[in-house]
Amino acid sequence: MTADLVRTERHGEGGYVAELVLDRPEAMNAVSTAMARAIAAATTALAQEPDVRAVVVSSSHPKAFCVGADLKERNSFSDDDLRAQRPLAQAAYRGVLDLPVPAIAAVDGYALGGGFEIALSCDLVVCGADAVVGLPEVSVGVIPGGGGTQLLTRRVGWSRAAQMIFTAQRYAADDAFRLGAVDEVVPAGSARDRALELATLIAGHSPVGIRNAKAAMREGYDTDLASGLRLEDERWAATAFSADRAEGVAAFNEKRRPAWPGR
Repeated sequence: MTADLVRTERHGEGGYVAELVLDRPEAMNAVSTAMARAIAAATTALAQEPDVRAVVVSSSHPKAFCVGADLKERNSFSDDDLRAQRPLAQAAYRGVLDLPVPAIAAVDGYALGGGFEIALSCDLVVCGADAVVGLPEVSVGVIPGGGGTQLLTRRVGWSRAAQMIFTAQRYAADDAFRLGAVDEVVPAGSARDRALELATLIAGHSPVGIRNAKAAMREGYDTDLASGLRLEDERWAATAFSADRAEGVAAFNEKRRPAWPGR
């Protein structure tokens, strides 16, 4: 699928890995109203693809993943314009966050503001050594509004998130890794390759199992332990009595690679 500002590519055997490429290089992928619509449309389409097993979010710009909201566009906005744009922006970030399969951000260069929030909306964040991340919104009179106040706090804890958000500082990849804000740092320019490698590994496992594991983690994260375990049991049952489970056990005993039915 190809769309203005965003494109989707398939990789690997079976095309089970989808790559969502942010493709507005002339603006370092700044999220304009049109860009938000494109991201929302692309993630909605991917979520409905039954054969997608993992998603990589990457950039066509070698030195920028995404620099956040398009402040040049917003400079001419009235308050009503900003209110009208808000649900479109929310749909873009939630589209990434709510993907039913694992999502991996491949970050080389700058991931700032809403750009870093797109990465945080993924399950894993892989950074090149030259990556620079941050949530500088308070320095321009707003706050992170693409999930950053919630997602970063859940990743790194209150005090570290407070430092990153309140100071509006930028962080080098290694520093972000030490804080727990990103998951892996690889040589500069290789984040996409590593993210695709991880996605390919994930895509080789049971699609029913992967989807239900992610759902159990997401559904149970903000509940008490007893409720979380009940949710886990529901997802366990949905997986254990699936065709994938039967194939996985058979393949293990027959010492062969599983041919996942995906149901």
